[in-house]
Amino acid sequence: MSEITTVSENRCHGGVQGVYRHESRVCNGSMRFAVYQPPKALAGEAVPVLTYLSGLTCTEENFITKAAAQRLAGELGLMVVAPDTSPRGQNLPGEDEAYDFGSGAGFYLDATEAPWNAAYRMYSYITEELPAALAAGFPRADLGRQGITGHSMGGHGALTIALKNPETYRSVSAFSPIVAPMQVPWGEKALNGYLGEDRAAWADYDSVELIKSGRRTGKILVDQGEADNFLEEQLRPWLLEAACKEAGQELELRLQPGYDHSYYFVQSFIDDHLRHHAALL
Repeated sequence: MSEITTVSENRCHGGVQGVYRHESRVCNGSMRFAVYQPPKALAGEAVPVLTYLSGLTCTEENFITKAAAQRLAGELGLMVVAPDTSPRGQNLPGEDEAYDFGSGAGFYLDATEAPWNAAYRMYSYITEELPAALAAGFPRADLGRQGITGHSMGGHGALTIALKNPETYRSVSAFSPIVAPMQVPWGEKALNGYLGEDRAAWADYDSVELIKSGRRTGKILVDQGEADNFLEEQLRPWLLEAACKEAGQELELRLQPGYDHSYYFVQSFIDDHLRHHAALL
């Protein structure tokens, strides 16, 4: 396990909001992640861990500076972890040419196509390497009580990871998730680029297909803004709703009138999601 170095730490609502760096084996380089340690953790109490996955173009900074989650996370005693969205600085052809592929667009999968498979392995990073780093560097993180959430591409990541690892992630929610990447432009571009042309391989990173194949998790909470300009083309939550209904997977889908795709939307409903996770963890 590589050494964790501190980038910054700030007192926040009785706890500490920190940003850290470590060398990642699976992502072939330095990775940053943010951790909010609530007051209970600073007092020596083991606390549950909620991982938040951000969307396209984001880093670990977006959530911790825009979502306003720390106050209630501190009150509820949740440690909130926010990793980066992709490897950085791999110097791969095309890595920094588009907002929806390459840097900032890891899609929380393990790439199988060269040259991306040497570093773009965010699924293994989130499910294996990051928890190991937390265990090593944050002794009050109770990894027996983990939840996962995210926004947009990160909502896709949260849903697919929870569906494939229900024994690890005891709670799951999402804001404006890409629920069926095999059926939308963002997903088709990413899945083809990272996984190749075999669409059968894509289904392992598609929430709707995972549910159809028999994967299950606990109750899913999803908030979606009705004024989201990506709603019809990229997000399509009704596809998740139909799959869950047919499969008997519990889902609470809340369509929020007037809300868009921004962090103003996330901030407006983050408290409900934190309470959802705290109740299950």
